[in-house]
Parts: sequence; structure tokens; C-alpha cells
Amino acid sequence: MSKHETPRGLTRRQLLARASAAGAFVVGAGFIAAPNAAWAIETTHLDPETFATLVQMARDIYPHDHVADEYYVVAVRGYDSAEQAAAITAGIAALDAAARGRGFPGYLGTGWERDRVDILRAMEDSPFFQQIRGGLVTGLYNQKEVWPLFGYEGESYSQGGYLYRGFDDITWL
Repeated sequence: MSKHETPRGLTRRQLLARASAAGAFVVGAGFIAAPNAAWAIETTHLDPETFATLVQMARDIYPHDHVADEYYVVAVRGYDSAEQAAAITAGIAALDAAARGRGFPGYLGTGWERDRVDILRAMEDSPFFQQIRGGLVTGLYNQKEVWPLFGYEGESYSQGGYLYRGFDDITWL
């Protein structure tokens, strides 16, 4: 390559800058990351874009604006396995096909949450949707790091129970 030729592809800095401007996930060869580089995960059995779509799907099923994407990543990380890869890939392909059927480039390319929720509602009776929804109940809400975000202090037996510990001090209800 001569001095005046520009290299092909993007530098890491350009990739992160473009992703930040887009406000979505950074999807690369074998990884996805947050646009602000606060977290990243390597995928082993799922395509990174499939995994990013799975994370967005998780966020749309159980939306909490005050919960960071990294907790949703932890919640769905178990689906990146040899046993689950084929079913998850097929389910995400169906999700993308449903999005394309509504005129969007794919599920991740569907900009408005309302549109993504409509796509999910149309497939909520499918085994794939029920598998992801059911897995998120424990995958997301059993993370001890998430509990303080909801005002949950954990089990109370070891601390004498709830009755005399201010069981009615929850401010978010």
C-alpha cells in the first residue's frame, strides 16, 4: 500500500464513533459491544448480530429504562451455546422475517420500540418467544446486581425477616 492510499475497513475508533452516533450495538466479527464501550461480549456459537438481536428482544420483552444493557446480556448469555444455537438462530430469523414483513430491514433495524413490541406480540404464542420470555424471568431478575435497581434488598430470613425490618418502606410501588 502506498502512502496516499487509505486502508480498507474501519479503525476501532471509527467503528465506535459510528456506533455511538447510531445509538445501537457495535456488532463485529465474533463480538458485540456497547456503543460507549462500557461492556463487550464475545460470542462463540451465535452470530454477533443474532446475539445483539436477542439482547434487544430481551429489552423489549422486559423494558426497564434504568437497567443497563449489560444485565440483559448476562440474562441471555446462556443461549450462546452449541445446544441452543440452532433454535435461537431460527427464532431470530423468524423475528427478522416478521420485521421485514412490516417494512423494516430487520428487528434491530426497527427504530421505534412500539413497532418492535407489535412484532413481538404477533409471535408471542410461538415456542421461541415463550422460551426467551420464560428464561428472562430468572435470567434477568435473579441477578443480585439488579436487585438494588428495583429496591429489593434480597432475602430477609438471615436478617430477621420482613416484619420488623420495614417491610412497607418500598418507595417504587
